[in-house]
Amino acid sequence: MKDILGKEIVLKSINPWKMLVWLLITQLMVAFIGRSPGPLGILIGEDFSLTKAQIGLLPSALFAGQALASVPAGFMVDRLGSRLLLMSSAFCLGGSFIIITFQSQYWLLLLFIVIGGLGYGAMHPVTNRGIIYWFHQKQRGTAMGIKQMGITLGSALAGLLLLPLAAVHGWRLVLCIAGVSLLLAGIAAFIHYRDPAEVQVNASRQSIKSFYLSLLKMARHKPLLFVSLSALFLNGSQMCLNTYIVLYAYEKIGISLFYAGMLFVISEISGSFGRIGWGVISDRFFNGKRVIILVIIAILTAAASMGIAFIPTGTSFIAIVPVVIIFGFAVSGFNGIWMNLASELVPKEQTGLSSGFSIMVGSLGVMIVPPFFGVMVDQSGSYTAGWLTITCLMAVVLTMLLFLNKFMKNERLN
Repeated sequence: MKDILGKEIVLKSINPWKMLVWLLITQLMVAFIGRSPGPLGILIGEDFSLTKAQIGLLPSALFAGQALASVPAGFMVDRLGSRLLLMSSAFCLGGSFIIITFQSQYWLLLLFIVIGGLGYGAMHPVTNRGIIYWFHQKQRGTAMGIKQMGITLGSALAGLLLLPLAAVHGWRLVLCIAGVSLLLAGIAAFIHYRDPAEVQVNASRQSIKSFYLSLLKMARHKPLLFVSLSALFLNGSQMCLNTYIVLYAYEKIGISLFYAGMLFVISEISGSFGRIGWGVISDRFFNGKRVIILVIIAILTAAASMGIAFIPTGTSFIAIVPVVIIFGFAVSGFNGIWMNLASELVPKEQTGLSSGFSIMVGSLGVMIVPPFFGVMVDQSGSYTAGWLTITCLMAVVLTMLLFLNKFMKNERLN
């Protein structure tokens, strides 16, 4: 008893922002490795002689694994806390991507990306749970934005470091070394991160039966369902930007591979600012309200995708940058707001499961939209139809958000 009380006192004295640093580091390293098929897609495609649709399946495979892992990971983190699962997720993704570098068959490449996606997907509810327990509501938008910034920063680093290094030394060697760095980051997080006392003392011990009942309740939770469906289309659009911006700029616009890669980096850095910026805007100017922020994001994404659709061949790199900044700031910056909203719609002890359920649904967009985008490019020989499809998807998102707002108002009245 004395030992337990001593642990509680020590844990209560821990600065939550220091714990956020470790959540950010692990999220960044997971994204650095997991999102590498986006910028490396052009080199992997050349190595395996892939079509555009097959290249589009690379990130889809990652997010297929994410969809499979998100709900079980949410269940496990609600029971065990975040610390152990931070390391386990890093090892799953890092180990799988190291194995990928030794494969010569496309189907094995996809299989191990799916397995790596299990670790990638588990990291989201694991880190989300940490944010919800370490921070109160009017800090969570900012804290979640900082943590989610790790995804876009990691992805940007993949474009900034992995793509040029892989162009010189080969994608296999570079990705293998990056995978080892993720294993080391997972060990460091396990050593330094601590769960809040509330998690350690009151850890959930729900049965498998209660887990399935809770999951069924999530599926019937209409506000959560509308948030998740909106995220489905936003996620798919975000991954289209990540997967095809390099190919589009290099093949259609005619700029060099280096500058095409820089557009990818710029979009992800813009998304990083968006993840913090939207969280701060939500916390400070909208009193923690999230839906209105998603509406603004959807409108900006629709405008940017329409603008990029009509950029003519031969346009300079500098002229494309402003459109890519807006596109990235919006569609790559929405995730923190999404994670907050999905977590705040349910009781605190169910945040892992709710975010896991929402991620599972949202991941379907990444599995479906990029390959569909690629098929349209292969069939039409033009990227215009693909970018305009994203504009249409944002109209669907706005409709979903209107329904979400209506249900939330009705619940407050009741």
